Amino acid sequence: MDGDPVVEPELDSFSLTFPLPYRVAFIVIIAVWGWGLNLHFLHNRKIDVPSLIRYPGRSSPTQLPHHHSTYRLATLLSLSSAVSILTFWSFTRRDPKRVIDYDWIPMTNLAVTAALFVLPLRRLSVSHSGRRRLLATLRRVSVGGLAEAKDGKFGDILLADVLTSYAKVLGDLFICLCMFFTRNGSATDRPDRSCGGTYLVPLLLTIPSAIRLRQCLIEYLRVRNSPFKESTGWGGQHLANAAKYSTAFPVIILNAMLRNANTSGTPTTSLYRAWIVACLLNSLYSFYWDVAKDWDLTLFAGAQERNSPDHPFGLRRRLLIHKPVVYYFVIALDLALRCTWMIKLHPHLNTISDFESSIFLIEFCEVFRRWVWIFFRVETEWIRNTSTGLGVDDILMSNFNTRNEDEEYVD
Repeated sequence: MDGDPVVEPELDSFSLTFPLPYRVAFIVIIAVWGWGLNLHFLHNRKIDVPSLIRYPGRSSPTQLPHHHSTYRLATLLSLSSAVSILTFWSFTRRDPKRVIDYDWIPMTNLAVTAALFVLPLRRLSVSHSGRRRLLATLRRVSVGGLAEAKDGKFGDILLADVLTSYAKVLGDLFICLCMFFTRNGSATDRPDRSCGGTYLVPLLLTIPSAIRLRQCLIEYLRVRNSPFKESTGWGGQHLANAAKYSTAFPVIILNAMLRNANTSGTPTTSLYRAWIVACLLNSLYSFYWDVAKDWDLTLFAGAQERNSPDHPFGLRRRLLIHKPVVYYFVIALDLALRCTWMIKLHPHLNTISDFESSIFLIEFCEVFRRWVWIFFRVETEWIRNTSTGLGVDDILMSNFNTRNEDEEYVD
């Protein structure tokens, strides 16, 4: 059990210290800190993120930048969870029975975390407008909706893509609630990943990918119905993007079937091979799309474009984030983190892949990968709009015109 002696038949050592509800809260809070760091770094690189997502800019230079508000919210969330988990540890002292009995403490913390996203906190100097905008966008995105470009389409896409990386975290949230409200159940017991039925949690895991798939189809239909087909194309790229998100479904379904077959003792050789093929297709297709489409890099372009003297090998002419070596490192990192499922192919590592600590680490790695991805996806969107003048007509072009050539870090 997570590499430690069994403390109780249904409770592992990792869950004694860090129960599932706290893991969910932790990753949510990490997301808020991460978004603040995204905004802060990109602000320093003269990339105006609020204009790209159609969020009102600061009306006065004396107003604090957007990332300061995000940091304040993250600090408040962190303090709330820190007080909660310290209280939990003082009551339970890693005693299995107490850990199970005091599950209401971490569940209360989850409720407080959710409330802090909704309640006005002006007295604590935490802006409410950003959280209100987030909730409004989340409501629209949750049913696969997509705003028009002038109303913040890029923000909708960004949030929906983030949700795909939080699919397993959303599944864990459901498991917490299911166990908490189950008769004689406890949210701090060893997680029951079949709570609610064999296929309910896997079905929930497909929702973020289904949301993005629907958004891609909406974009395709908008292009098809556009009077400017000559300049926008026929929309094939949106269909290809939709196909990419559809490759997540076989992975989730086959993984659920494998888990069920292992439980019942059914032979799984053919299922296992199908699962490997599905994982490879999803990982490599998604990696290609990250590099070639989301980041507009030329690594997978034709030899002439890839080796062009106008830019470093496999990259592009304008690099606003950092030096070329950073882009090469991030490409390799993205591929590695897209393929974390491969630990199940190793005969020794496979035995630890279902430990609660391993599951948490893999979830954290995916959230970290998405956090890194955001820097380069926003940079790409900024370059597209400032280079063509299309899509974001209220972008502050002066930021681009006055930017020093040294800031682009292109050899």
